Amino acid sequence: MRYIPHTDDEIRDMLAAVGQPGIGALFETIPEKLRWTGPLEVPAALGELEVERLLEGLARSNEHAAATPWFLGAGTYAHFIPSAIDALVSRAELTTSYTPYQAEISQGTLQTIFEWQTMICALTGMEVANASMYDGASATAEAALMAMRITRKSRIAVAAGVHPHTRQVLATYLGGLDVEIETLPVGEDGRCQIPALRDDTACLILQQPSFLGTLEDLGEAAAAARAAGALLVTTVGEALSLALLRPPGDWGADIVCGEAQSFGVPMSFGGPHLGFLTTRSKFMRQMPGRLVGQTQDGAGQRGFVLTLSTREQHIRRERATSNICTNQGLCLTMATIYLALMGRSGLREVALQNLAKAEYAKARVRESAALELAHEGPTFNEFTVRVPDDGAAALARAREAGLVGGLDLAAHHPELGPAVLVCITELARREEIDRLVQALGGNAS
Repeated sequence: MRYIPHTDDEIRDMLAAVGQPGIGALFETIPEKLRWTGPLEVPAALGELEVERLLEGLARSNEHAAATPWFLGAGTYAHFIPSAIDALVSRAELTTSYTPYQAEISQGTLQTIFEWQTMICALTGMEVANASMYDGASATAEAALMAMRITRKSRIAVAAGVHPHTRQVLATYLGGLDVEIETLPVGEDGRCQIPALRDDTACLILQQPSFLGTLEDLGEAAAAARAAGALLVTTVGEALSLALLRPPGDWGADIVCGEAQSFGVPMSFGGPHLGFLTTRSKFMRQMPGRLVGQTQDGAGQRGFVLTLSTREQHIRRERATSNICTNQGLCLTMATIYLALMGRSGLREVALQNLAKAEYAKARVRESAALELAHEGPTFNEFTVRVPDDGAAALARAREAGLVGGLDLAAHHPELGPAVLVCITELARREEIDRLVQALGGNAS
């Protein structure tokens, strides 16, 4: 009875208890023309051994990232994940954790969240963090809603250098509100061109590094936002960059949010991931989601509680600051363990490896007669390469060479011409980078 939930005797007992002659009687309220009476079009049942062989065959038709040199980033990044993370988060008390409503029996989960908040604040240069974002895109949309509540304005200025999927999520979140979204163009240097913002602007949203890999001038952006009485929202797509770049908070950002998948969370074909949102203490009560705080119990021992918990605010409807109903407990635990294992110096070393290997790849692109860097400004581990013919063709050549070569930008930034977005992480080897440059350039290389 492994796969059949009820025996015939159990079904008879349940029908007798509700006074029905058969299962069909339970569906009499459904019109007969809407009922399916024929056999289901499903294959015949298989034994366990046959099912295992079938699934193994299907699995062999896929390749996982670790089996192929991987140069695709664009919001999801291939990084080394220490084996200790999987071993620890596989413990039953962690895999089953959700929102810790009962603090007295959830101290371990609450402490993990508190440690995460502490570390992400240190990385972003902000004063307070929540623990309740689904992913980087929805965190950015929540940051925009938060900025609107704080400023009581209804215009959002967002850089075209923000990930296009993030901008789509932003438009979806704000689509039912009386909000105007202004998209600021990308200049020839790959940075956002920031005009004088209108007085009704709630926030200016920039991604750092940008979707195209360039580093934005957050100081200029902060000044432009202040002049209009707006907030500066910095969204981070590649969290590892925070280990090397000056924190957005130090540049004057009011809200720093983004995606933390790079901190020990597998790519998983694009999800589940781990969003984050940090801000300044004065804006704390306008934060979405929840926040864990540290306190002392009656015996003077350290304890943890949900200091701000807006999980139940769904009953307030439009007056709620958030309807987020998760704390992404397992992914958050992965990221917390990763940061604790790496430590300050280890995290910086990994970031430096990303930067150094990306700079080597850029140097090889400059040497190629067939390729060109779309922007010559500073980058972290991602950059845009113009290819001689077509982005899709260039990536097909990379695939033939056994490489996942990057992202074709034709659908997102056609103004760049045939170009691909390339990401170089600590996993890349010199000969693999050389092979990538050769493949992208084709015969002309």
